[in-house]
Amino acid sequence: MDTQLKEDLAQLANLLELAKINGLDFLNQLPDRFTSTSYSPNPTTELNQTGLGASKVLDLFKSTHEPLIVGSSGPRYWGFVTGGATPASIVGDMLATFYDQNTQSVSGQGDVSALIETETIHLLLDLLDLPEDFFGGFVTGATMSNFTSLAVARQWVGKQQGIDIARNGITNRIPIFSASPHSSAIKSLSMLGIGSNQVDLVKALPANREAMEVSDLAEKLSRLGNQPSIVIASAGTVNTVDFDNFMAISELKKQYNFWLHIDAAFGAFAACSPRYKDLLKGWETADSITVDCHKWLNVPYDNAFFLVKKEHRICQVETFQNSNAPYLGDPMDKFTYLNFLPENSRRLRALPVWFTLKAYGKNGYRDIVENSIRMAKLFSSYIESKNELQLLAPTRLNNVVFTIKNQDSAEFLSAINATGKVFMTPTVYKGTKGIRASFVNWRTNEKDIRMVTEEIDKLLAV
Repeated sequence: MDTQLKEDLAQLANLLELAKINGLDFLNQLPDRFTSTSYSPNPTTELNQTGLGASKVLDLFKSTHEPLIVGSSGPRYWGFVTGGATPASIVGDMLATFYDQNTQSVSGQGDVSALIETETIHLLLDLLDLPEDFFGGFVTGATMSNFTSLAVARQWVGKQQGIDIARNGITNRIPIFSASPHSSAIKSLSMLGIGSNQVDLVKALPANREAMEVSDLAEKLSRLGNQPSIVIASAGTVNTVDFDNFMAISELKKQYNFWLHIDAAFGAFAACSPRYKDLLKGWETADSITVDCHKWLNVPYDNAFFLVKKEHRICQVETFQNSNAPYLGDPMDKFTYLNFLPENSRRLRALPVWFTLKAYGKNGYRDIVENSIRMAKLFSSYIESKNELQLLAPTRLNNVVFTIKNQDSAEFLSAINATGKVFMTPTVYKGTKGIRASFVNWRTNEKDIRMVTEEIDKLLAV
């Protein structure tokens, strides 16, 4: 055994204590941590012939790379719908690293940590008030969740046409309909060989809406006759957190032959609140659903899950089976995640989710969701109170989209972010360039809103 490796093994307890102290220092300072940095390390360093050992590397990291770590898990990081990490989820994520499982099997000998995953999916169905006729698994994020769901949808469309796409590839164009698809869904269509340009855009509702006009969808579907297609609906659009009318779309499923996929990356958690859960009414009729955990569930990156109706299990196995690997067994013989999602190797992502769900329960997540919406509306009220600023759309849930009058919004945003007190992202809404603030972090409170608005006031006064 390498001498340095042997020494680190002997000192593992001390090393973990040092890492814990470093991590706790970061978390304790997180509410005041800068949200952007201009620091840049040296990218041309060379690898030592003899290792330094973990303790010295930790010191080296603190002096060279730690300044790169912004407070993206903190209360004033309002870009990209980035959540934080609850205390319980941090514990779960640490243990997932300690245990280092390749989470695949639920039966037999060897690693059976997937039993924790299936239990956690059950807890999530309960939290989101969805029926048990969904099956799910954990992936890295919304992109892979959309990819997994749409891959099964692709196989389903092929079977309607008598084609095994998983084995023989796409031979016919697959009709896709959506009004405001997220970029990750479009990216997934590209990766699946369906084509990112194949989405037939459905008209959006008028008056500052991003949700689809269902009558236009019905007209497009009617032209297909009985030809199978895929409809990508939104539960929380990127800009205004708009929701498609799932009840109306589900009625169309009685007439037309399509797979309904709902991208609910963060909007799914509206189900946690009695005040907002009706936005999701009818979503249980979907064939597949995408949900992100490192957004509103507030667990560490990278973490998301997909849901697919159990009735489509054969399509799912046909899509992801390891059919040419005898050492993995018969994919139809017993359940293993090896044959139900893209990754053959993956960590125990379910564990931080299990920890946080068990720790805070339905009431805890109701509080997180409703607090986020309250903070968004508080910030929105501030925007409305300033003559120099303008809301580009109503604040429906937890996103605020606004612009500055008579000034370049990109320059203004750059100045805001340069303060290091807040981070927001640029956007375009109805052809107008603007700024987008997303509220999902469990730590965000009124003090954070005041701090940011004070910084904006200073910039407006210049």
